[in-house]
Formats: sequence, structure tokens, C-alpha cells
Amino acid sequence: MKKLFILLLLLPLGLLAQAQEDSLQANRYVMRATLYGAGFTNILDTYLSPVEYTGPEFRILRESMRMTKLMDGNISVQSLFQAHFSLTENKAETGNEMAGMVNWNYALHYQFRITENFKVLAGPMLDLNGGFVYNTRNSNNPAQAKAYANIAASGMVIYRFHIGNYPMVARYQANLPLMGIMFSPEYGQSYYEIFSLKNGGKNVLFTSLHNQPSLRQLLTLDFPISSVNMRFGYICDIQQAKVNNLKSHMWSHAFMIGFVKNFYLLKGKNKVAMPSRVSPY
Repeated sequence: MKKLFILLLLLPLGLLAQAQEDSLQANRYVMRATLYGAGFTNILDTYLSPVEYTGPEFRILRESMRMTKLMDGNISVQSLFQAHFSLTENKAETGNEMAGMVNWNYALHYQFRITENFKVLAGPMLDLNGGFVYNTRNSNNPAQAKAYANIAASGMVIYRFHIGNYPMVARYQANLPLMGIMFSPEYGQSYYEIFSLKNGGKNVLFTSLHNQPSLRQLLTLDFPISSVNMRFGYICDIQQAKVNNLKSHMWSHAFMIGFVKNFYLLKGKNKVAMPSRVSPY
């Protein structure tokens, strides 16, 4: 618990650390991955409709991860960006909803190295979200804006193993929002009243586990094919809230596939002055 509190205090420092010169070799090894996928989503937003809408979802994920100098080099930093778009319809097939969301996470994890091949990571995460839900049937209130930010607890398990002589890396990650803020119109309040008539109410609300019980889970498997590192992934993204007497949820299940790149980060003068024996230019 003490280490988690220290990490929470260090979270703003981690954001600044990327702009500083870094002399430790371990800090310059970066893992970056890009995944594309599709799945299924279930959407409810009682501001727009009292019924659920379901349908396919398309998603992209970009991730980068590296070590830092914090706490004797035991802290890693993770940046995770996701964007997804869905086309859904209600059970009676009488209406459609379109939804799009973007999500950016920035996390600091303390790495507990249990064995050479097994690590447990834990720490705080900054969670930013924005997007929309559009209902094609509505005329007065056809769309709902989504905007919320959280401080979350993040945990990860990484396990390296072999099947015969074939190396693989499995990872499970879970991110749980603990507290934050969320934008929401009041029950029966239109966006025209909020932004044109300036009849604002309680539109920016405090959220926590009691009114925003959400959880993001990520399961990945890395494996090489020839000289390429591939990654399969599964995302279970449970986002839900109950604020201003309005209920909303966006439950997504998506399967992903993509590539992993590991490279050495050059900073400062080294960006120009690479050693000639390793430079292709």
C-alpha cells in the first residue's frame, strides 16, 4: 500500500520524465505494439433510449512501454491508446445507434520480479475518455457526448515461457477506475439548454466505485513468426455509470491481432550522431 501511494505521487513526475535526458541504458529500450480487431458491443444510454443496442465493434490499440529511473529503476511507464467505433441496433430492429470512443491511459507500474520469467506489476493510472453515442431515431436529443477522466489502479502479470524451443510471452492486465469526474446532462435536460441558454446544472460530477463501477481487462500473447513479433489479444472493456438519474453502459468484447516492435530509443545529440557502424544512413 505504501508503494502504491508513492507511485501515485510520482505519476505527474513520470509524465515529465519523458521530456528529460535519460542516461540509463535500460530506459532506452522501448516496446511498441499496434493491434487491430473487431468484436461485439452492448450499449445502453437512457438519455437517448431505455433499451439496449447491440452490434459489431471495430477497434485499434497502440501501446508503448519502457523502464524509468524512478525508485531505483523498478518503475515502468505504459502509454496505452485505444479507439473504437460501433454500429448497433435494438432488439426489435426498429432503431440504430452509432458510437465512437477514444481512450488514453498513462500508467506507472512497480515491477515485482518474482522469477526471471514471471513478473507482477502494480501502480496508478491516469485514464482519459471521450466520444459520442448517436441515435438515428431521436429528433430532440439525438446524441450524447461522453467525457470522463479517472485515477485508476492498474495491475499486470507477465509470464515468459517456451513450448519446446518456441518462445512466447503472455500478459494479463486489469485497470480499475477509483475516482474521477464525468460530464453528463441532467435528466430531461437538453444540450441546447446547457450550451445555448446557459441553463447549466450539475453537469460535471464526481465519480467513484459507487456510481461508475467499470473495469478494463487485456489479455495478450506474443510469439515470433520468422523475424516478426506477432501479438494476439482479447479486450473485455466494461464501462458503466449511473449519474443524474441516467444509466449508461458500454460493454465490449474484442479480439485483436497486430505487431510488436522492440527498439532502442536515441535522445538528444544521439539522434543525429549515431555510430557509423550501426547507422544505415
